[in-house]
Amino acid sequence: MRKTTWFVALTCALASLTAAAQSTATPAEKGKTVVSSNGARLGIVYRVSPDGSAQIIIDGKLVTIPVSTLSSVDGKLTTSLSKSEVLALR
Repeated sequence: MRKTTWFVALTCALASLTAAAQSTATPAEKGKTVVSSNGARLGIVYRVSPDGSAQIIIDGKLVTIPVSTLSSVDGKLTTSLSKSEVLALR
């Protein structure tokens, strides 16, 4: 009975860790197009930072879009920032 309880507790702990890892996964992938909140095309993901932020080249400058602003909307990588806000990140 003790081994069963231990096994159940371990299984629950692993399941919660897996769920936490999935919820923090970034939708950014190299080569995906990033669009602004109003649907304007900003650029293609050049690189994904270790923290999940998307790096794009816009107006000849490398700009890092914070992962906290990224989501997948209708299959598109979307930032909650406007184009002018992204340009201000430079």
